[in-house]
Amino acid sequence: MHLPVNHPARPIYRVLAGLIGVYILAFGVYGVVLTWDTGLFGRGSDWSLGLRTNLAFSIVSVIFGAFLLIGASRRGNLGHYMNLTAGAVFLFTALLMMGLLQTANFLNFSMSTVIVSLVFGLILLGTGLYDKVGPPEHAEAAHERRYHPVAKHHR
Repeated sequence: MHLPVNHPARPIYRVLAGLIGVYILAFGVYGVVLTWDTGLFGRGSDWSLGLRTNLAFSIVSVIFGAFLLIGASRRGNLGHYMNLTAGAVFLFTALLMMGLLQTANFLNFSMSTVIVSLVFGLILLGTGLYDKVGPPEHAEAAHERRYHPVAKHHR
């Protein structure tokens, strides 16, 4: 498997992951304030920044938003691995909660929350795939492979 090393758009991907982290952190903080007096796993109609929430989901969002901001602020491969992990977690959680919407919806998800989680998961997975850092010689080898004359004929 080949992941691009030192991709020129790395700063853009890091900013994108950081913006997702800021949204999730703001969603979580506002959700905690909004649902502080309700039960931890309440199934009320509390909405924070366009998504339905409860106290448990808001607390998890605060932690996860901070996690994403830490990953976006790191220059090494820590952010790369954090974004890959976060993308997989978002995708898995969205699919799990979609299956539990009508039964054991302990995080008070709505279908809009599932869709946002799937989109965030795909974006974070994509940022993780292109956010890998390596020594300059690895980047140069990848560049040579990409622009080799033989590679141009096989496109």
